[in-house]
Amino acid sequence: MISVNEFKTGLTIEVEGGLYSVLDFQHVKPGKGAAFVRSKLKNLKNGNVVEKTFRAGENVVRAHVENRAVQYLYNSGNEYTFMDNETYDQFELTKAQLEWEVNFLTENMTVNIASYQGDIIGITLPNSVDLKVVEAEPGIKGSTATGATKSAKLETGFSVQVPLFINEGDVLTIDTREGKYVSRA
Repeated sequence: MISVNEFKTGLTIEVEGGLYSVLDFQHVKPGKGAAFVRSKLKNLKNGNVVEKTFRAGENVVRAHVENRAVQYLYNSGNEYTFMDNETYDQFELTKAQLEWEVNFLTENMTVNIASYQGDIIGITLPNSVDLKVVEAEPGIKGSTATGATKSAKLETGFSVQVPLFINEGDVLTIDTREGKYVSRA
């Protein structure tokens, strides 16, 4: 058990049978009445974000999420196959479980997998990945005064806005949290 007064961003808790990650919290002490904690929680099963208010000093169950390194092997249709780096066990996740992460997965990539009571709740990508450009619109010469960008399609099928000097075949560093171009690798 943990007191809501000890909330930290990223803390994983169990509330009303659901598994949540604390996105944001605020301690409120009104002039009249008891203090309370207003929080924004993300449901780790379905991704929904909810706002919940707790009385100050209220206790919630702290969920112990296990993280371990796994290697992405391949995909076949909607199934993505991973291998545990320690036990060499293979398991599959569906495309629905990896909505955003699919945009950055490349074969043999190492990622962290989060599991709770034996159930896999998601994967954590590195903050940035290097991906090859497979399609890039031609840059229009002379339109660089405004920091113009163009669309480029990466090897995973994800499209990103890049500067005009990027060409097909270039390897780019992409921020996986926002899906934005960082630099050439």
